[in-house]
Amino acid sequence: MLIDFFFALRKSKIPVSIKELLTLLEALKKNVISTSIDEFYYLSRMTLIKDEKFFDRFDKTFGSYFSGIENLIELHPEIPLDWLEEKLKRELSAEEKSALEKFGSIEELMKRFKETLEEQKERHEGGKKWVGTGGSSAFGNNGYHPEGIRVGGKSAGNRTAVKVWDERNFRDYDDSLELGTRNIKVALRRLRRFARQGQEIELDLDNTIMATAVNAGYLDIKMRPERHNQVKVLLLMDVGGSMDDHIQRVEELFSAAKNEFKHLEHFYFHNCLYDYVWKNNRRRTMEKMSTIDLIRKYGADYKLIFVGDATMSPYEILSVGGSVEYSNAEAGAVWINRMLDHFSHHAWLNPEPESVWQYRQSVSIIKDLMKSKMYPVTIGGLEKAMRELSK
Repeated sequence: MLIDFFFALRKSKIPVSIKELLTLLEALKKNVISTSIDEFYYLSRMTLIKDEKFFDRFDKTFGSYFSGIENLIELHPEIPLDWLEEKLKRELSAEEKSALEKFGSIEELMKRFKETLEEQKERHEGGKKWVGTGGSSAFGNNGYHPEGIRVGGKSAGNRTAVKVWDERNFRDYDDSLELGTRNIKVALRRLRRFARQGQEIELDLDNTIMATAVNAGYLDIKMRPERHNQVKVLLLMDVGGSMDDHIQRVEELFSAAKNEFKHLEHFYFHNCLYDYVWKNNRRRTMEKMSTIDLIRKYGADYKLIFVGDATMSPYEILSVGGSVEYSNAEAGAVWINRMLDHFSHHAWLNPEPESVWQYRQSVSIIKDLMKSKMYPVTIGGLEKAMRELSK
């Protein structure tokens, strides 16, 4: 079985060798781990992968090859794990869903959540008040509420949670993806501006031939300044949550951008921009970069490009403490405006079909903040965005 797994890794273009496979087999032979699939995952990654840039590809291959892997989620210690186990899933009608009331503010939601935790003494499922599963309560998972807190479990697909009470892991976008089309590269290339500058260090062959001919055959060498790619791009990409639906398209875009722009810097955020960003999703809680430092480090000559579906609760953009993951001291809109004030050339690329933007309140808010400089991730949309950035 491990031989097939080895070839699956090679097929995913991960540079693993026979020597590394033998190291893994030797470790298994000496029983350095138990029969846990989680321990085998870490052992195999440690022995087979020598460069962390291949971790994401390894995870995808491991997950598809060894189906049924359980993801262990550390939950808040005050909430017993068995309260969050999905045992039934109640289906609500459209009328029942429309009858559910929102809390009106993030402060009221958090207040009600705290009160519920203090009062609840046992597990509940299919209800409308307590922390549980499969019902219409605002707290729990695998149910429905228009404005609640998802506690544990996976999203039921409604994507209406205002906050997620869970440790969430995202993965970096793969910037080495082989593109199936050159169209994205061609569209991005419209932004590139080449300027001749610097010392005369490059042979100008055409002018040398012309000057030599005019000079009756006597060699007259002509030089010219070397060409430099002057475009500087700062790419901020939304990752995780609803963006999981658009991984392939964003990876294609990311790969093309890495190929086309010599001066490209990229960072990640989740849903909305706040007071920090990060470079590596595996270390996002330890290696953060302040958004203020981002503004200070990169000059106004950088072209700022946001990539995200802008699909979230309006609280995440407009409210203090509205972040789905933590309590932010300033609203997301404040940080977006700071970035736009510094980087005069900016655009937002949205991988969601443009036809659904009108049904997303958060998309309208972000689009207004961007002064309508939001474009779909299509060939036409990219060309319009590049034209705007080139002004």
